Order: sequence, then structure tokens, then C-alpha cells
Amino acid sequence: MSEEKLSVSKIVKGTAIDHIPAGRGFLVQKILRIDSNARAVIAANVESGKYGRKDLIKIEGKYLTPKEVNIISLIAPNATINKIDDSRVVEKSAVKFPNLIEEVLKCPNLSCITNSENEPVITKFINAPNYNSVQCCYCDSLLKYDEIVNNLKV
Repeated sequence: MSEEKLSVSKIVKGTAIDHIPAGRGFLVQKILRIDSNARAVIAANVESGKYGRKDLIKIEGKYLTPKEVNIISLIAPNATINKIDDSRVVEKSAVKFPNLIEEVLKCPNLSCITNSENEPVITKFINAPNYNSVQCCYCDSLLKYDEIVNNLKV
């Protein structure tokens, strides 16, 4: 590691998302639909002793919902969520891959009912860890973990 330190100003109240895989910070920002007027910092490709390189995001005035944390777990399975209050971390938690994923992924099976424009059906996937995949609840198609990022509804 170099002796240079990353200097990012503190936030008073909000969320810091750490340990995002390098190059995925802007995807997290897009998925969370962070308001363009929000006070936010995205640090991309910074050094990490544990992962080599990582991205991190700090968002002033926003706490994440459980659904947003679930989405982050799909993109950044090793991420940590830090809740900030009075410029201090008051709660720190690791993301956990959800058992049920709704409305976030596209089914890879083009014949699946969820891909029909005439059907008002939301996508639902269950975690299928034995197959290193998630499985569509309607057509049973498998989506490998490493394909999730390419099948996000963004």
C-alpha cells in the first residue's frame, strides 16, 4: 500500500457504504437513485488492505431501507453499511444475501411470464446456493451469481 491516504470529508448524518467491489460504486449509486442534488461522495478504486481495491459511497441525510440493502448485497456481497449520526458511526452491519429477491432482476428466460409486457407480474427469485444461483419463482430458470449484475433492472 502507498503512504498516500484518501481524505474524504465526514458526513454529519447519513450512510457510508464501504467495501464495494472496485468499479461497482457508480452502479450502486444508480440503483439507489441517489438524488443529483444530494451531498454524496463516491470514491472509486481506492486501496483496501483486505480486497486490494474497492469503492465506497457516503450519502448525507439518507438512511437505507432494507430493500436497498438487499439490492446492494446483490452487487457488493462483502459491503458494510455504516449508519452515521453526529459524525460518528452508530451502527455498522454487513449486507446479507436475501432469500427472496423481488422486482430487481430480469429473468434470463425470454419466455418467462415476467418478460411479457401484457402481464403485470413482478419478478421473484429465490436464493439457490447449491447451484451458486438464484432461481425464478415462475419458470425455475437459474441465474448464476456472477450474472446478477448483468440482469439488474436499472
